[in-house]
Amino acid sequence: MGEAVSPTTKNGDKHMKSINKYVGLDVHKDTIMVAVAESGRAGEVRLYGQIDSDLLALERVLRKLGGDGIVLHVVYEAGPTGFVVCRRLKQLEIDCIVVAPSKTPQAKGPRQKTDRRDAVQLARLHRAGELTAIHVPDAVDESVRDLTRARADAVHDLTRAKQRLKAFLLRLGYRYPGTANWSEAHQLYLRKLTLPLPALRSVLEEQLLAVDQATQRVSRLDELLAAQVPQWRYYPAVQAVMCLRGFRLTSAAVIVAELGDVRRFRHPKNLMAFLGLVPRENSTGDTRRLGAITKTGNAQARWCLIEAVQKALVPPKVSAPLALRQHGQPALYRELGWKTQVRLHKRGWHLIHRGVMKAKVNVALARELAGFLWDLLRQVPAPRA
Repeated sequence: MGEAVSPTTKNGDKHMKSINKYVGLDVHKDTIMVAVAESGRAGEVRLYGQIDSDLLALERVLRKLGGDGIVLHVVYEAGPTGFVVCRRLKQLEIDCIVVAPSKTPQAKGPRQKTDRRDAVQLARLHRAGELTAIHVPDAVDESVRDLTRARADAVHDLTRAKQRLKAFLLRLGYRYPGTANWSEAHQLYLRKLTLPLPALRSVLEEQLLAVDQATQRVSRLDELLAAQVPQWRYYPAVQAVMCLRGFRLTSAAVIVAELGDVRRFRHPKNLMAFLGLVPRENSTGDTRRLGAITKTGNAQARWCLIEAVQKALVPPKVSAPLALRQHGQPALYRELGWKTQVRLHKRGWHLIHRGVMKAKVNVALARELAGFLWDLLRQVPAPRA
């Protein structure tokens, strides 16, 4: 990682040394703190200074730091500013990686944390090769992921609006006598309610309006997903996931958008760890202690998998909607879908008979389902960039 030697002529009799410089960026909304580490173990690590977060200002700084025979290696931590800086530097053919703050080594001694220290630390660790880059999605892939997350936010808002309405009526002593909440009969019951005071009637109308607006928002986002996902380059992977029970277009799009290309996971255990479905461990010597799941990584995909295994205890069956989704897909996908149903059903009942809590059973089945997804998505041809 020190200096590389490359020929400058066809005969190779003249050589030019290529010098590496490692640039650490502490990126914020308005400013960027820049630090530089020279190549070599004894190379100088210095603070360059603070600049505006404008990309043009960053490009000017990198041009000053670069030059003939100098190779720049830029690093910054993932944060609310996204991947705009990384994508721009990739366009300029400058090596740039993004690292997760949770995986950045931290010294135990110092109790001071400033932007300057963070930038210098990133430059020094990048030179030492101690940083692990995270996956930076393509701009189009990230846009589909943002669309799926917007729908998840809309569903969350709808759930909260329904809970507020039910809590409001329960506080006034109104209880729906039926069994199916938010069915047509339930909504008709809510519309026919007559509250004694004008203020209470106004609150009820506002709550009903909030539920209607949230419902319409979810419907609009479902329509947008149905229109845009078939044009996505990962749509064959979405179709493959839809061959599994519990996955329709929306949930399959969520899984594929959050995971991206699963070929970056060498083993299904790596995918399970990425989803936070592996147990915590605190072992030493001959003692091994396992705790609850880590819940690190991608919470959206983890939630989607746990929702997909809710019907795993139901006997395996290829229903009419599932058969329609599997129509026209390769036999390998259908066979793997059936194998997944049988395995999850068997595993689920085995854990239930052992007296394991239903919530823990769902997590265990979601972990198994992650392994099947890893195997399934590796069978799908890799999409073109």
